[in-house]
Amino acid sequence: MRSPGCLLLLAALLLSACSGPPPRPVGKVADAVPRAEPRSKRGNPHSYVVFGKRYYVMNSANGYAERGIASWYGPKFHGEMTSSGERYDMYAMTAAHKTLPLPAYVRVTHLGNGKSVVVRVNDRGPFVDGRIIDLSYAAATQLDMVGSGTAPVEVVVVGTGPEEPVRPIRPVQLFAQAGAFGQESNARELAARLEAAGVGPVQVRRSPATSPAPFKVHIGPLASATAFDELAALLKGLGVMGALLVTD
Repeated sequence: MRSPGCLLLLAALLLSACSGPPPRPVGKVADAVPRAEPRSKRGNPHSYVVFGKRYYVMNSANGYAERGIASWYGPKFHGEMTSSGERYDMYAMTAAHKTLPLPAYVRVTHLGNGKSVVVRVNDRGPFVDGRIIDLSYAAATQLDMVGSGTAPVEVVVVGTGPEEPVRPIRPVQLFAQAGAFGQESNARELAARLEAAGVGPVQVRRSPATSPAPFKVHIGPLASATAFDELAALLKGLGVMGALLVTD
């Protein structure tokens, strides 16, 4: 685990993590392979403080899943010590997370294009509001998010320490969300209109009641992000605007 002073330096640098000398291009890099590992002795304090905010490391990663914004870090940190005591390799399939036990394995899915990778979490960060994971340059390249710097993602734990079994990686299913409604009748009406136009299969799903628009109209599953683009164009022709690519 870095000292508090080093963590503050890391937090400041992460604001410009994607800057620095341009990294060499990478081709296809294989996913990290989940395996049982002992917890890092230095990477898992009970808690730590960065920018006056205290973070509490999870006792267990079992069942962790979250959606949010991912960023990536590269040249400025290549070869530097990570929170787990390993050297950061921007060409390896790794990541940083604020509270997951180290190490842990997570599947990260780019919600904008459906691409997915498995990475080994061995570092802390990103300490920027609204971001949930910092990916290595290699992982960001596989997700096609290097140019944009950030991307909306889903993060799901697929393996962690020896006390928790490594779970098989479930294939990501892609769907088009044609609409979200506060009233179920409105969702059913759109679903019926789409089915009458030959679009399908269509499903009306209900998300948690705390959502202001819990009734979602989903089409799929879809074979690829390209299939979503084609479907979104078709929906636009039917007057259904703003379709979203979502995962199940």
